Amino acid sequence: MASRNPGRVSDQQQRAERFAERFRAVYLTFHRRDGPRSQLQGASRAALEHLALAGPLTIGEAAAHLNRAQSVISEMVSHLEDQGLLERESDPAGRRRTLIWLTRAGHSALRQDREVLGLDLLAGALARLPPAQADDLIAGLQALVQVAGQPGRHQDPPASDQHVQPAPAPGQPLPASEGDSDDDQHPGPSL
Repeated sequence: MASRNPGRVSDQQQRAERFAERFRAVYLTFHRRDGPRSQLQGASRAALEHLALAGPLTIGEAAAHLNRAQSVISEMVSHLEDQGLLERESDPAGRRRTLIWLTRAGHSALRQDREVLGLDLLAGALARLPPAQADDLIAGLQALVQVAGQPGRHQDPPASDQHVQPAPAPGQPLPASEGDSDDDQHPGPSL
């Protein structure tokens, strides 16, 4: 059995610390400054997020899923409907049932609520980089997130004499990891 190289552990720790420093700098440079990050109250955000994931539901089903009284959900739905974020529609499978669903404005509000970074500021900075460098940066971040979600992520890094699979070329998609989706209805922060 090969002995462990203590220098590598230190190198990996130092690399992680350098990345963390730069990540903080990126966050401080590009975080949204256009007002409060969320215009949605917690319960409203939870209801919209749940509907975005579960699809159209009746008020009773939404109440059961969100573990709230039906009257509370009904009042919240009316408020979100008045704001143009939800709409009611007849269930094609049973005309006596009414479903609640997100409007385009509801999807847009969720997308904006999920944005941590100021996209205009970030787009301006990326535009000043050579396109290949910007693509490499994005691919590198995607690869980092993907490898963090893989089984065995707590194992020692591969030895330097082993071949490490490079990240795909810019424009080449990475295979989706479990729970990864480019669809606008996926909750979580945008990178």
